[in-house]
Amino acid sequence: MLAAALQAAAPAGAAGAAPACHGTIYLSFDTGSQSQAELIAATLARHRVKATFFLANEKTTRGDYALDPSWAAYWKARVAEGHAFGSHTFDHVYLQGDAARGMIEVKPQFGSHAGEKLSWSPQQFCDELKRVDRRFEELTGGKLDPLWRAPGGRVSARTLAAGKACGYAHVAWAKAGFSGDELSSEAYPNPVLLRRALANLRDGDIFVAHMGIWSRKAAWAPANLEPLIVGLQQKGFCFATLRAHPDYQPLFKRP
Repeated sequence: MLAAALQAAAPAGAAGAAPACHGTIYLSFDTGSQSQAELIAATLARHRVKATFFLANEKTTRGDYALDPSWAAYWKARVAEGHAFGSHTFDHVYLQGDAARGMIEVKPQFGSHAGEKLSWSPQQFCDELKRVDRRFEELTGGKLDPLWRAPGGRVSARTLAAGKACGYAHVAWAKAGFSGDELSSEAYPNPVLLRRALANLRDGDIFVAHMGIWSRKAAWAPANLEPLIVGLQQKGFCFATLRAHPDYQPLFKRP
């Protein structure tokens, strides 16, 4: 049954023109353990789907970090394929809250201050976003798109303002766009997550998944990514990067 569905939803080629879109879904992927990085890339390429990747220098299952030089070829290939890219903070920094005197309390997950509670100025927060941009340019020769996503989706008025001041718009996700790949696979098995996404996603929704989650026993992507793409295509949806999203398009029209 799945094979037939895949064939029916395969991108049009010599057989005929692609069907008209009846809505657009914006797939996005945050770095994580990177255990599913190659599978995600291959699946997107097979279906000619473009997505947006939010990058942090997270520890991977290979024993390195997602923005180490060892990942340069991977990210260069995704640039060549036409995907979009945003900052996820370099050290995967979780917001703890806005503090007194205009400061921002944070806790990096990685890096030299991993696990420490720090107090940053808005400029320091901006610098953290830009660290990803600088490393991305070193690895690929290209620049990030003017987008960022907070780890865990945790934002405040001050972090949103800090990001905006240094040229990055924050990107959250739709309620229906939460893949659930961070949740227990026993309590939220992959078939349940897939059915929920296919039933609830609507035109314009931003979907989020990770490129591997350490804690989930049954990884989300191998079971769900391809059926999700196929199922949404069968419902008449097309896919685009956030460069095409109406909320973010104006950022790409600046001189």
